Parts: sequence; structure tokens; C-alpha cells
Amino acid sequence: MQDLSKGRPANVKSGDSGMTAEQVLRAAIVKMLFGFTYQELAFHIVDSQSIRRFCQIGVADKGFKKSVLNKNIKALSERAWQSVNHDLVNYAKDQKIEKGLQVRIDCTVVESNIHPPSDSSLLWDAVRVLGRLLHKVQDNHGLRLFHFQDHQRRAKKRMVAIQYAKTNKQRKPAYKDLLKVTHKSIRYAHSAIDQINTSAMASPSLMLLTCSLKQFASFAQQVVHQTEQRVLHSKSVPAGEKIVSLFKPHTDIIVKDRRDTFYGHKVCLTGGASNLIIDCLITDGNPADTDLTETMLERQKEIYNRYPLKIALDGGFASKENLAIAKGMHIKDVCFAKKRGLKVEDICRSQWVYKSLRRFRAGIESGISRIKRCFGFARCTWKGLSSFKSFVWASIVSANLLTIARKQLARS
Repeated sequence: MQDLSKGRPANVKSGDSGMTAEQVLRAAIVKMLFGFTYQELAFHIVDSQSIRRFCQIGVADKGFKKSVLNKNIKALSERAWQSVNHDLVNYAKDQKIEKGLQVRIDCTVVESNIHPPSDSSLLWDAVRVLGRLLHKVQDNHGLRLFHFQDHQRRAKKRMVAIQYAKTNKQRKPAYKDLLKVTHKSIRYAHSAIDQINTSAMASPSLMLLTCSLKQFASFAQQVVHQTEQRVLHSKSVPAGEKIVSLFKPHTDIIVKDRRDTFYGHKVCLTGGASNLIIDCLITDGNPADTDLTETMLERQKEIYNRYPLKIALDGGFASKENLAIAKGMHIKDVCFAKKRGLKVEDICRSQWVYKSLRRFRAGIESGISRIKRCFGFARCTWKGLSSFKSFVWASIVSANLLTIARKQLARS
């Protein structure tokens, strides 16, 4: 409720009452469950009696516009979704669906909704976006910018030439010209910002454009720097210092098993025997799995006020230090998918228990596959880091609701 009322004046009695917090939450779950767009969600809320009933919208009510649904659903923060999931886990515990005594932990990647990044495409994006914003300043606000020229066509030709070049010798001159054009676009942006700041006709909408110009000019400068280092000076740029998207700069570079590269965020999940996703941690950067073991186990104690009795983890978590940490928490049996020099008698009570837990661990792979295929967990389409985290938790809550419903139906 606090997320929905943030930034709104209190004690306002005029106008429509809007959506309640429960209606917003239920509408968001319907959206994730069926993979609707906001336009489709607005239609089905009006058209489907079952969805109207689930969203607690009366027969006489006219429904809600897609813009209202978008604004309210996006207002739900990561903390709100996490609290909802915590309540679901407690409910599952009370109903004896999931006790949390035996858990399995694994990591996956939720990708950002961006095109595959390359230096040439990022430079083209910079020229294109800066040119578009500068045109808005001139056309929509009547401010004549000095020395501004649109180089989008030239930049696109150089980008295409780079992509089709067969050798570095052919590619380098095109890169130099593309960098030159990008430098010019950045200078045009800074010049426009100075001109707007000294202008007496600066309106609020024009100041918003100024903020966008500053932001994209800064991103463009970072892209120019990393391209010059890599292409012109043949130096590698650390992954943590790279920007792979001007539109979603929070995106991390995740290299998995030294063979696959993903662009998004690493997510560590804890699943239970019921296939319920008990906990989720969205990491910053690409930390090693071995560094996440203690954190995930401590989070289990926060949820259940105790540590689990048995844990099964992916092979990347295996280390003597993590085994010692788990045993120090009085966890009876610890199973790593790959032993990595550890002896079975040191981590489990018997060979049979180890094999049983190893088979149990494989079940989280199906759980991850399910939420990726059915709840959009594979690729986040929402903008911004806070919205990314909300999207991840919304997918998990929707999947857990369906899991609990199926367990209860199976009992009846």
C-alpha cells in the first residue's frame, strides 16, 4: 500500500477511488501467469468473468486502462513482492506443503531485454539517441541549436561497414570515423545543455530533455572510452567497467562455465522439496557461486528461524570452506553436485544419502526451467534496475501461487 500511495497527496476525496492494493497485486499475478501485455491485461480484465472475479472487480465496474495498470503494477517494489513471497512460504509451512527442512540451491541468469552488444552498435545507438533528443529540443521547443548536424546516416554506414568487414585492417578506419562522429554528437549535446541553461525559455519539459541529454552523453562517453581502449589501443576492459546498453546500463556481463556469455543479472534461488521457490537473491555483478553459500543459508535462517537439516547445491558451490560453514550451522547432510576432492563420508552420513540428495538437487533445474518458460523469468522486459528486481520477484510469486494451488488441489 505504501508503494502505491508514494508521491500522492493525502486526504484527497475527489476523483475516482482507483485500484486497491489487492487488486493491483492480483492484476500483476494475472499478467505474469498468462504473459499478457498491459493492453491485453486491460482487455481480459473486462472480457473474462473469471479474471474479473479473481481481480475482485465488480460486474458493474468498467475495468482499468492499460496506463493505470502499468503505473500501479510498476509501483510495486522488490520489497513488497519479497514480503508477499515470505507470506506464501509461511502459509505453505502452516499447510505442511513446504517445511524447509531439505532445500536445494542453484544459480541462473535473468537476461535484460537488449540487443547483443558490440562496440559498433553501441556507438551507433549513442549517435542515434543523442541526435533524436537534439531534434526534439529544436522541433518541439523552438530552440535553434548552434553548429548541430545530424550524423545518424553516416554513423549507420560505418556500423554496417564494421559488421561486414573481413579483417581488422578494413575495420579500423571505419571505427575511427564512427568514433569521430560520436565525439561530435557528444559535443553537440554538451553545447545544447549549456545553451538551454542560459536560455530564458527553459520549460519543465525542456529541463527533462536536458537531464536525458546529460545521461546519454555520459553513457556515450563511456562507450567511446571502452571502444578506444579495445579497438585502437588493443587493451582489454574489465567486465565491471563496461557498459553493454545505453538504455539498460545496470546490465551485468555474466560468463557462465567459461563458454556462454549472458547480459542481465545473476540470480541465486533456493527451492524446497515441494518445488516452491523459498528464496531469491539478485546479485550485483558476477560473484562466484562459492561466495554465495553462507549468504543463502543465513537467509534461510531469517525465513524459518533455523537452518535446514539437508542441503543440495550445484557443483560451483563446492569447497572445503563452504562445507565447514555448513557443518558449523549443524546441517547434517551437505551435497555438492561435484565433489571437487571432497569425500562422501565428510559431507553426508552415507553414500545412499549423498546419491539421494544429488538426485534431489536436479529437481531445481526443472523448477528454473518452468518459471523461465511459463512466467517470463528468462528475459526481463521491464526498464530500470528496481523494475528488474520487481519483475524477478513477481515471476517467483506467481509460480509459487500456482505450485501451492496445485498441491492443495491434489489433496482434495
